[in-house]
Amino acid sequence: MKHPSFVISIQSQVVLGHVGNSAALFPMQAAGLEVAAIPTVVFSNTPHYPTLRGRALPPDFFADLLLGAQERGLPERADYILTGYIGSLEVAEMIADFVTQAKAVNPRLTYLCDPVMGDDGPGLYVPETIADLMRGRLLPLADIATPNLFELRWLTGHKIRTLADLKAAGEALHIAPAGHLIATGCALDDTPKGMIESVVFGPDGISRHPIEHLPIALPGTGDLFAGLIVAGLGCGRSLADTVDTAQTLTSSALSQANAVGAGEVVLSAPEFRSALLTLDTE
Repeated sequence: MKHPSFVISIQSQVVLGHVGNSAALFPMQAAGLEVAAIPTVVFSNTPHYPTLRGRALPPDFFADLLLGAQERGLPERADYILTGYIGSLEVAEMIADFVTQAKAVNPRLTYLCDPVMGDDGPGLYVPETIADLMRGRLLPLADIATPNLFELRWLTGHKIRTLADLKAAGEALHIAPAGHLIATGCALDDTPKGMIESVVFGPDGISRHPIEHLPIALPGTGDLFAGLIVAGLGCGRSLADTVDTAQTLTSSALSQANAVGAGEVVLSAPEFRSALLTLDTE
Protein backbone atom coordinates (compact mmCIF):
# COMPACT_ATOMS: atom_id res chain seq x y z
CA MET A 1 0.00 0.00 0.00
CA LYS A 2 1.37 3.39 -1.01
CA HIS A 3 2.08 5.66 1.96
CA PRO A 4 0.47 9.12 1.60
CA SER A 5 2.66 12.15 1.11
CA PHE A 6 3.44 13.92 4.39
CA VAL A 7 3.27 17.72 4.73
CA ILE A 8 4.34 20.13 7.45
CA SER A 9 2.16 23.23 7.01
CA ILE A 10 3.27 26.31 8.96
CA GLN A 11 0.91 29.28 8.69
CA SER A 12 -1.98 31.13 10.29
CA GLN A 13 -5.09 29.61 11.82
CA VAL A 14 -8.51 31.14 12.47
CA VAL A 15 -11.48 29.97 14.53
CA LEU A 16 -14.02 31.20 11.96
CA GLY A 17 -13.41 31.16 8.24
CA HIS A 18 -10.91 29.82 5.77
CA VAL A 19 -7.47 31.42 5.62
CA GLY A 20 -4.00 30.02 6.27
CA ASN A 21 -4.10 26.46 7.57
CA SER A 22 -7.87 26.85 7.94
CA ALA A 23 -7.99 27.05 4.13
CA ALA A 24 -5.09 24.80 3.09
CA LEU A 25 -5.43 21.91 5.53
CA PHE A 26 -8.79 20.57 4.32
CA PRO A 27 -7.94 20.23 0.61
CA MET A 28 -4.62 18.55 1.37
CA GLN A 29 -6.24 16.04 3.72
CA ALA A 30 -9.21 15.45 1.42
CA ALA A 31 -6.78 14.65 -1.40
CA GLY A 32 -5.26 11.94 0.80
CA LEU A 33 -2.18 13.69 2.19
CA GLU A 34 -1.11 13.48 5.83
CA VAL A 35 -0.60 16.95 7.29
CA ALA A 36 1.05 18.26 10.46
CA ALA A 37 -0.30 21.79 10.95
CA ILE A 38 1.73 24.27 12.99
CA PRO A 39 0.09 27.69 13.59
CA THR A 40 2.05 30.93 13.43
CA VAL A 41 -0.90 33.00 14.69
CA VAL A 42 -4.31 32.05 16.07
CA PHE A 43 -7.08 34.59 15.45
CA SER A 44 -10.82 34.48 15.97
CA ASN A 45 -11.46 35.49 12.37
CA THR A 46 -9.98 37.45 9.47
CA PRO A 47 -9.36 41.20 9.88
CA HIS A 48 -12.32 42.30 7.71
CA TYR A 49 -14.73 41.68 10.62
CA PRO A 50 -15.48 44.52 13.11
CA THR A 51 -13.39 42.82 15.82
CA LEU A 52 -10.32 40.59 15.81
CA ARG A 53 -9.25 38.44 18.76
CA GLY A 54 -6.20 36.29 19.29
CA ARG A 55 -2.55 36.95 18.56
CA ALA A 56 0.67 35.73 17.07
CA LEU A 57 2.07 32.75 18.93
CA PRO A 58 4.61 33.82 21.56
CA PRO A 59 8.11 32.94 20.32
CA ASP A 60 8.81 30.53 23.18
CA PHE A 61 5.51 28.71 22.57
CA PHE A 62 6.17 28.49 18.82
CA ALA A 63 9.72 27.25 19.46
CA ASP A 64 8.28 24.52 21.69
CA LEU A 65 5.96 23.34 18.90
CA LEU A 66 8.89 23.18 16.45
CA LEU A 67 10.93 21.25 19.00
CA GLY A 68 8.07 18.80 19.43
CA ALA A 69 7.91 18.34 15.65
CA GLN A 70 11.64 17.61 15.59
CA GLU A 71 11.35 15.18 18.51
CA ARG A 72 8.72 13.24 16.57
CA GLY A 73 11.01 13.12 13.52
CA LEU A 74 8.65 15.10 11.30
CA PRO A 75 11.35 16.84 9.21
CA GLU A 76 12.84 13.45 8.30
CA ARG A 77 9.38 12.09 7.34
CA ALA A 78 8.13 15.09 5.40
CA ASP A 79 7.78 15.17 1.65
CA TYR A 80 6.74 18.85 1.70
CA ILE A 81 6.97 21.89 3.94
CA LEU A 82 4.49 24.68 3.21
CA THR A 83 4.82 28.09 4.82
CA GLY A 84 2.43 31.03 4.60
CA TYR A 85 1.48 33.97 6.81
CA ILE A 86 3.93 34.77 9.62
CA GLY A 87 2.97 37.14 12.41
CA SER A 88 6.28 38.11 14.01
CA LEU A 89 9.94 38.48 13.08
CA GLU A 90 11.05 36.07 15.83
CA VAL A 91 8.76 33.36 14.48
CA ALA A 92 9.93 34.07 10.92
CA GLU A 93 13.55 33.56 11.99
CA MET A 94 12.69 30.27 13.69
CA ILE A 95 10.86 29.06 10.59
CA ALA A 96 13.89 29.86 8.43
CA ASP A 97 16.10 27.87 10.81
CA PHE A 98 13.61 24.98 10.87
CA VAL A 99 13.36 24.77 7.07
CA THR A 100 17.15 25.00 6.70
CA GLN A 101 17.67 22.15 9.17
CA ALA A 102 14.87 20.06 7.63
CA LYS A 103 16.34 20.34 4.14
CA ALA A 104 19.76 19.38 5.51
CA VAL A 105 18.50 16.14 7.09
CA ASN A 106 16.00 15.35 4.32
CA PRO A 107 17.33 16.12 0.82
CA ARG A 108 14.17 14.80 -0.88
CA LEU A 109 12.05 17.44 0.87
CA THR A 110 10.22 20.00 -1.30
CA TYR A 111 9.71 23.42 0.30
CA LEU A 112 6.88 25.63 -0.96
CA CYS A 113 7.11 29.22 0.25
CA ASP A 114 3.96 31.29 -0.14
CA PRO A 115 5.24 34.76 0.81
CA VAL A 116 1.99 36.04 2.28
CA MET A 117 2.74 39.71 2.77
CA GLY A 118 0.44 41.90 0.70
CA ASP A 119 -1.78 42.54 -2.30
CA ASP A 120 -2.77 45.37 -4.61
CA GLY A 121 -5.72 46.50 -2.47
CA PRO A 122 -4.36 46.59 1.08
CA GLY A 123 -0.68 46.90 0.10
CA LEU A 124 1.94 45.43 2.42
CA TYR A 125 0.21 43.97 5.49
CA VAL A 126 3.19 42.53 7.36
CA PRO A 127 6.07 44.55 8.84
CA GLU A 128 8.86 45.21 6.35
CA THR A 129 11.25 43.28 8.59
CA ILE A 130 9.24 40.10 7.96
CA ALA A 131 9.04 40.78 4.23
CA ASP A 132 12.80 41.35 4.16
CA LEU A 133 13.40 38.05 5.95
CA MET A 134 11.20 36.24 3.43
CA ARG A 135 13.29 37.71 0.63
CA GLY A 136 16.64 37.12 2.32
CA ARG A 137 16.19 33.75 4.00
CA LEU A 138 12.98 31.87 3.15
CA LEU A 139 12.69 32.38 -0.61
CA PRO A 140 16.31 31.32 -1.30
CA LEU A 141 15.37 27.98 0.30
CA ALA A 142 12.18 27.59 -1.76
CA ASP A 143 11.84 24.81 -4.30
CA ILE A 144 8.49 26.36 -5.22
CA ALA A 145 7.43 29.96 -4.55
CA THR A 146 3.92 31.32 -5.13
CA PRO A 147 3.99 35.13 -4.85
CA ASN A 148 1.20 37.22 -6.29
CA LEU A 149 2.12 40.06 -8.61
CA PHE A 150 2.16 42.69 -5.82
CA GLU A 151 4.48 40.54 -3.70
CA LEU A 152 6.79 39.85 -6.63
CA ARG A 153 7.02 43.56 -7.44
CA TRP A 154 7.69 44.47 -3.80
CA LEU A 155 10.29 41.75 -3.29
CA THR A 156 12.26 42.54 -6.44
CA GLY A 157 11.58 46.23 -7.09
CA HIS A 158 10.68 45.37 -10.70
CA LYS A 159 7.82 46.87 -12.66
CA ILE A 160 5.98 44.00 -14.30
CA ARG A 161 3.92 44.49 -17.44
CA THR A 162 5.28 41.91 -19.86
CA LEU A 163 6.40 38.31 -19.79
CA ALA A 164 10.00 39.51 -20.08
CA ASP A 165 9.49 41.77 -17.03
CA LEU A 166 8.06 38.81 -15.14
CA LYS A 167 10.98 36.59 -16.09
CA ALA A 168 13.48 39.23 -14.94
CA ALA A 169 11.66 39.63 -11.62
CA GLY A 170 11.61 35.87 -11.14
CA GLU A 171 15.36 35.67 -11.68
CA ALA A 172 15.87 38.49 -9.17
CA LEU A 173 13.94 36.56 -6.53
CA HIS A 174 16.79 34.02 -6.19
CA ILE A 175 14.81 30.98 -5.14
CA ALA A 176 16.58 27.62 -4.72
CA PRO A 177 18.56 26.29 -7.69
CA ALA A 178 16.28 24.23 -9.95
CA GLY A 179 13.28 25.75 -8.16
CA HIS A 180 9.99 26.81 -9.74
CA LEU A 181 8.33 30.19 -9.45
CA ILE A 182 4.54 30.30 -9.80
CA ALA A 183 3.59 33.96 -10.22
CA THR A 184 -0.13 34.23 -9.47
CA GLY A 185 -2.75 36.80 -10.35
CA CYS A 186 -0.93 38.02 -13.45
CA ALA A 187 -2.63 40.45 -15.84
CA LEU A 188 0.13 41.21 -18.35
CA ASP A 189 -0.04 43.34 -21.48
CA ASP A 190 -0.76 40.26 -23.60
CA THR A 191 -2.98 38.39 -21.14
CA PRO A 192 -6.27 37.75 -22.97
CA LYS A 193 -9.04 40.18 -22.07
CA GLY A 194 -11.20 38.96 -19.22
CA MET A 195 -8.56 36.48 -18.09
CA ILE A 196 -5.97 36.28 -15.35
CA GLU A 197 -3.10 33.83 -15.28
CA SER A 198 -0.50 32.04 -13.26
CA VAL A 199 2.90 31.90 -14.95
CA VAL A 200 5.37 29.16 -14.06
CA PHE A 201 9.12 29.62 -14.48
CA GLY A 202 11.58 26.79 -13.96
CA PRO A 203 14.51 24.87 -15.41
CA ASP A 204 12.14 23.25 -17.90
CA GLY A 205 10.94 26.58 -19.30
CA ILE A 206 7.88 28.78 -18.97
CA SER A 207 4.22 27.82 -18.96
CA ARG A 208 1.21 30.13 -18.83
CA HIS A 209 -2.10 29.16 -17.24
CA PRO A 210 -4.94 31.59 -18.02
CA ILE A 211 -8.37 31.37 -16.40
CA GLU A 212 -11.43 33.61 -16.31
CA HIS A 213 -10.84 36.65 -14.12
CA LEU A 214 -13.55 36.72 -11.47
CA PRO A 215 -14.05 40.20 -9.95
CA ILE A 216 -14.00 38.65 -6.47
CA ALA A 217 -11.28 39.41 -3.91
CA LEU A 218 -11.57 37.35 -0.73
CA PRO A 219 -9.26 36.38 2.14
CA GLY A 220 -7.81 32.89 1.86
CA THR A 221 -7.56 32.76 -1.93
CA GLY A 222 -3.77 32.46 -2.04
CA ASP A 223 -3.66 30.12 0.95
CA LEU A 224 -6.13 27.77 -0.72
CA PHE A 225 -4.21 27.90 -4.00
CA ALA A 226 -0.91 27.01 -2.28
CA GLY A 227 -2.56 24.14 -0.42
CA LEU A 228 -4.01 22.84 -3.68
CA ILE A 229 -0.56 22.99 -5.29
CA VAL A 230 0.86 20.77 -2.55
CA ALA A 231 -2.20 18.50 -2.76
CA GLY A 232 -1.75 17.97 -6.50
CA LEU A 233 1.98 17.40 -6.33
CA GLY A 234 1.56 15.10 -3.34
CA CYS A 235 -0.83 13.01 -5.44
CA GLY A 236 1.81 12.63 -8.16
CA ARG A 237 0.48 15.11 -10.69
CA SER A 238 2.76 17.21 -12.89
CA LEU A 239 3.32 20.83 -11.88
CA ALA A 240 1.56 22.18 -14.98
CA ASP A 241 -1.51 20.01 -14.38
CA THR A 242 -1.45 20.87 -10.69
CA VAL A 243 -1.48 24.61 -11.43
CA ASP A 244 -4.44 24.24 -13.80
CA THR A 245 -6.38 22.18 -11.25
CA ALA A 246 -5.53 24.54 -8.39
CA GLN A 247 -6.75 27.52 -10.40
CA THR A 248 -9.98 25.77 -11.34
CA LEU A 249 -10.75 24.71 -7.78
CA THR A 250 -9.80 28.11 -6.32
CA SER A 251 -12.11 29.76 -8.85
CA SER A 252 -14.87 27.34 -7.83
CA ALA A 253 -14.40 28.25 -4.15
CA LEU A 254 -14.57 31.96 -5.00
CA SER A 255 -17.68 31.53 -7.13
CA GLN A 256 -19.42 29.60 -4.38
CA ALA A 257 -18.53 32.27 -1.84
CA ASN A 258 -19.93 34.93 -4.14
CA ALA A 259 -23.12 32.95 -4.68
CA VAL A 260 -23.86 32.62 -0.96
CA GLY A 261 -22.50 36.03 0.08
CA ALA A 262 -19.63 34.63 2.16
CA GLY A 263 -16.71 36.79 3.22
CA GLU A 264 -14.10 34.09 2.58
CA VAL A 265 -13.55 31.21 0.18
CA VAL A 266 -16.11 28.42 0.57
CA LEU A 267 -14.85 24.84 0.77
CA SER A 268 -18.13 22.99 1.30
CA ALA A 269 -19.60 22.82 -2.23
CA PRO A 270 -20.17 19.18 -3.31
CA GLU A 271 -18.34 19.65 -6.61
CA PHE A 272 -15.31 21.10 -4.83
CA ARG A 273 -15.17 18.26 -2.33
CA SER A 274 -15.64 15.60 -5.01
CA ALA A 275 -12.76 16.99 -7.06
CA LEU A 276 -10.42 16.77 -4.07
CA LEU A 277 -11.30 13.15 -3.44
CA THR A 278 -10.29 12.19 -6.97
CA LEU A 279 -7.02 14.12 -7.21
CA ASP A 280 -4.95 10.99 -6.61
CA THR A 281 -6.90 8.78 -9.02
CA GLU A 282 -7.07 10.82 -12.22
